[in-house]
Amino acid sequence: MVAPDPPLASDAPAAPDTAVALDAHVPPDAQVDGAPSQPASAGDLQGGVARSRGGFMARLRGLLVGGMSDEAWDDVEETLIAGDVGVDIASRVVNRARAEYGAGDPLAAVRSELVALLVPREPGWSPRPAGPGQPAVVLVVGVNGTGKTTTIGKLAARYRREGRTVLLAAADTFRAAAIEQLQLWAGRAGAGVVAHAPGADPGAVVYDTLDAAIARGVDVVIADTAGRLHTKSSLMDELAKIRRIIDKRLPGARPETLFVLDATTGQNGLAQARAFHESVGLTGIVLTKLDSTAKGGIVFAIEDALRVPVRFVGVGEQLDDLVPFEPEAFVAALFA
Repeated sequence: MVAPDPPLASDAPAAPDTAVALDAHVPPDAQVDGAPSQPASAGDLQGGVARSRGGFMARLRGLLVGGMSDEAWDDVEETLIAGDVGVDIASRVVNRARAEYGAGDPLAAVRSELVALLVPREPGWSPRPAGPGQPAVVLVVGVNGTGKTTTIGKLAARYRREGRTVLLAAADTFRAAAIEQLQLWAGRAGAGVVAHAPGADPGAVVYDTLDAAIARGVDVVIADTAGRLHTKSSLMDELAKIRRIIDKRLPGARPETLFVLDATTGQNGLAQARAFHESVGLTGIVLTKLDSTAKGGIVFAIEDALRVPVRFVGVGEQLDDLVPFEPEAFVAALFA
């Protein structure tokens, strides 16, 4: 039996005596546990997409060498669909590539069309503070089981290596052991945590974290959030409430809302991302477990469908296995 969602709290944060503060402060010069001096780079995509490169992409490359018949183009479309690109996108890519390539290189034509599916992104992207003395805010959302808490730990470690101080908000107060898991990852990453008692108002946790971040001059706040099924409207309402609390505490803030998507879930993951995007407005995607799937085409599907950029991809289990996503490098690694 699935327990019902807890009732939503009002936008006003809970009174201080309704929750216990479990603030594990880590000094700014704390070391990241067991991590290398440099975080993972775009070059690590090569290994991260090895299964996709040897899966549907190997078949695709084999089809696109030599002469191209109507049957061969049909096989290309089927291969793209099998790689989680999606039916509509696969048809569009093939039609445009056929028109473009003429007597030229069909492999280059398909590669060009796949690159065109990915959204433009600003160089040197990073979460930005609303103003002087205020932290940048990252709200991490997604359903349970996608690697959300792990991703937060990896993000925190990355920003710590860049010399920034990080404070985590344990706002997933409803899932058993969520607070303890976040505290464990914070310790590994060299970040601080603000948490309340289990079952507390998530909005109050975020509000208190912002207060603490401003008081300490923290550079980045990363908020964990509940991850109940995306079909439950109360979860979306809670996330929208957290956004309103951020706006009230930091007027003019532009929080990044990153959706964590498990690459192995394929088109089902895309449906989840679409539901979150419609409710809270995503600004980026973190694609986890990319190294565990032979169907890396979901990257093209999600960026084309939502016009939201993939910001990072997870390519392993280690603290530093979070790679900034660069479109050209990703496509080059697939076609290598």
